Amino acid sequence: MRLPPARGVALSLLLLTAILFPLLVDNPYLVSVVITAYVTAIAVYGLDVMLGYTGELSLAQGGFFGIGGYSAGILMATYEVSFWIALPAAVVMTAALGYVIGLAALRTRGDYFAIFTLAVGVMIVIIIERWEGVTGGTDGLIGIPPPSSIGPLRFDSLTAQYYLVLFFLVLTIYVVWSLVNSLVGRTFVAVRNSEELARAVGIDAGKTHQLSFVISAALAGLGGALYAVFLGYIGPAMGGVQMTFMMLVYLMIGGVASLAGPLVGTLLVTGLMQFLQAFAEYQMMALGPILVVVIIFFPKGLAGLAKLLPERWRR
Repeated sequence: MRLPPARGVALSLLLLTAILFPLLVDNPYLVSVVITAYVTAIAVYGLDVMLGYTGELSLAQGGFFGIGGYSAGILMATYEVSFWIALPAAVVMTAALGYVIGLAALRTRGDYFAIFTLAVGVMIVIIIERWEGVTGGTDGLIGIPPPSSIGPLRFDSLTAQYYLVLFFLVLTIYVVWSLVNSLVGRTFVAVRNSEELARAVGIDAGKTHQLSFVISAALAGLGGALYAVFLGYIGPAMGGVQMTFMMLVYLMIGGVASLAGPLVGTLLVTGLMQFLQAFAEYQMMALGPILVVVIIFFPKGLAGLAKLLPERWRR
């Protein structure tokens, strides 16, 4: 599927802006904030695959995010495995765990599925906290080294790590775009719209949900692994239920089942949280009304609003 020329130009300009960002902004802290938003957005894209295109809400996304981070962190900090091996290994391990959990979780649907995955997310955090000899317990895992060099390419500077994370973000967006525009993506949407009708035309709804859940977990694992490596640390809170709910907020504000939604929502809300950092006790108080307004007046999120405005202008 080819992009319309206007959309292609817009995406090219956005990509160019992202590439130039660390060169134009002389503020390392701001660059660090954007990096954390990028890696979180990768996991939010995974959440959107499950919720937006298959119609099931997984509340274990934060848990998978933590598993990816701890998997990469343990391999690199404890066993001195190269980043380039630890990263795919973390993604594979998270996807494999997602497959196993999905075998049980996907016997349920709707609210029961959400509750089941919420329980899984809580259990993951408990295991992380109790398994002190491996994960560091409540203190977390420290000493995760930066990515190793590839020939002349070094990744021990903030700018280099920004471009590395940007590469994986762009790759994630491309993979999700290719997926939702493929036959597999259309199968996801068919199951989301009517599971009974999908079964009637020969679609295996169970396997479709399972595949979606595994992809969702894998993207969460990728985001978590990058998050841990960038920070050099990962703690239980990074895989907690609050992380899952923040991802859900990012997605709802940005736009469900939208290619731009996860990134737009993550960047905007992260920026808002940083703006209100001096008023930490009011952060959630400010975020709540914004979420309510978006859900009521812009049910397709801010990315959907961007599509709606040109249509109204033409009228």
